[in-house]
Amino acid sequence: MPVDSRLLELLVCPVSKASLSYHKETEELWCRASGLAYPIRDGIPVMLETEARELAEEERASLKR
Repeated sequence: MPVDSRLLELLVCPVSKASLSYHKETEELWCRASGLAYPIRDGIPVMLETEARELAEEERASLKR
């Protein structure tokens, strides 16, 4: 289930306070600044640092394009 674009405009990374991008392949919200990926469970973004995973190098590189 895609994230509502209005919600995505309001959400920021709790670590860096930077904007997020939605990645449908992994059902996650990615932050370029912190290098963290926040899961989306049952259509709800889980915005907890303890639940986030660190992005792999190739994932981070794809955000710089």
